[in-house]
Amino acid sequence: MAKVTLTVNGRKMSGECDDRILLVNFVRDNLGLTGTHVGCDTTQCGACVIHMDGKSVKSCTILAVQANGSEITTIEGLAKDGELHPVQAAFKENHGLQCGFCTPGMVMTSVDMIRRHGAKLDEATVRHELEGNICRCTGYHNIVKSVLAAAHEMGAKQAAE
Repeated sequence: MAKVTLTVNGRKMSGECDDRILLVNFVRDNLGLTGTHVGCDTTQCGACVIHMDGKSVKSCTILAVQANGSEITTIEGLAKDGELHPVQAAFKENHGLQCGFCTPGMVMTSVDMIRRHGAKLDEATVRHELEGNICRCTGYHNIVKSVLAAAHEMGAKQAAE
């Protein structure tokens, strides 16, 4: 058994796990944060995307022990003071979700994408960068629309500041 200590959504958290436990399972089973979904366990679907040290990663590709000491943000950590993150709000307003299974990974990937590209984000880039996230319900139109709306809103907010 290995002790893993992470800063998760701003709080230091620890747990013990087998050396072979994937980060996605550690976050869900040991830390009780079930917003991060397990889809394929083979890095194909993107349902398990979280932020590790500020970058989006598929948490089914990383062992929990490899993440020891890292700063993690999960879907639960995006909303602040009961207010949705702008990307979460844009998904809600633009109907960017159906069953919700892929939504946490889509949102986490989108937050990182907007952080890197800002308001300059275009449809082709969004579609390209979401290729690693599979949605079986929506056909992506409203997901892309949501990401672009959030990028525009966040870019306008940054420009005003």
